[in-house]
Amino acid sequence: MNDDAQILIARLLTHQTLRRDDKMVKRALSDDQFRAEIDKRLLECGLKLLDNVYADHVTLALHRNVEPKIFGAKDIWQNNNFGLTRDGVALLVVLWAQIILPKRQRQETHQAIDVDQSDMFDKDNPIPRAEDTSIGISYTALLADFGEKLGKKTRMDMNLGLLSKLGFIERRGDVILEGPLLDLLMDTDVLKERIINGALADVFKRAPLAAAPRRHVSEAANDEPALDPATDTDTPQA
Repeated sequence: MNDDAQILIARLLTHQTLRRDDKMVKRALSDDQFRAEIDKRLLECGLKLLDNVYADHVTLALHRNVEPKIFGAKDIWQNNNFGLTRDGVALLVVLWAQIILPKRQRQETHQAIDVDQSDMFDKDNPIPRAEDTSIGISYTALLADFGEKLGKKTRMDMNLGLLSKLGFIERRGDVILEGPLLDLLMDTDVLKERIINGALADVFKRAPLAAAPRRHVSEAANDEPALDPATDTDTPQA
């Protein structure tokens, strides 16, 4: 007989991601007993529910302890992330740094600013949704800034198509937006300092790429031709 835990897991396996405001997802995130049942069933299959309060979606991922048994030795499966080559992975990190880190800062700042003294001790102020704070970046500016280092236009277009197909990004005309998985599959606590003070330090010291708010991108942009995707990090369950 079907039950709610079974149905939610089946829906996640089928659709890959579900929104946090989905009725059953909200229950899984607020009902400890229901969440425990879901976690138990997923663990038996080597999976876990992956959620992030800063993201608008949830997904399933493999448990770390089963990854070597699925993908082989670490030095092999590290280079087998969805078929992404090194320049594809580098592009993914750049997009994450340019879209997710600023969004995270806006979410945290918005939370602090909007706390009213009258309700400071009565309730927690909710974190703004990703779709209300996520900013897209310009493809043209991205190509100008990183094209030479990420395979030039042909390779970048191919990798952007693959990242879009995998659910990491969305394309609307010239604007690249956060996809359902971009803020779920990267460990912000580990990567943030490395990126800001390391490989992309020079990027964060200068003006940001031209950007456009997710909610205010012209719908007419959807009529522009999209890039063809190429052939087919936690590792999601597709």
